[in-house]
Amino acid sequence: MRTYNKLVRDKIPEIIKKNEGRFARTRKLNDYDFFAELQKKLQEELDEFKENGDIEELADLEEVIRAVLDAKHISYKEFEKIRLNKAKQRGTFKERLFLEGVEED
Repeated sequence: MRTYNKLVRDKIPEIIKKNEGRFARTRKLNDYDFFAELQKKLQEELDEFKENGDIEELADLEEVIRAVLDAKHISYKEFEKIRLNKAKQRGTFKERLFLEGVEED
């Protein structure tokens, strides 16, 4: 048996069975372990996006973010409200500003 020990999307075992004809052994995680694995998955997806810039990797990142929100019992609507409030207070990245430093007094 090949070992993976990683969080996967819900349909992955079914896809493995269909495409490879093999059984994928899985287990359901408790809340604590699920959140820990989501954090690992968040980094994994970010690393993959940084590596190749593929928009599909960005979509994977978004899916993990939505799972984190769900695990924290925060609706996407609430999250968007938080994002918009922060954008209002601190701005966005539209101006592409790069802070080189701040002058001393």
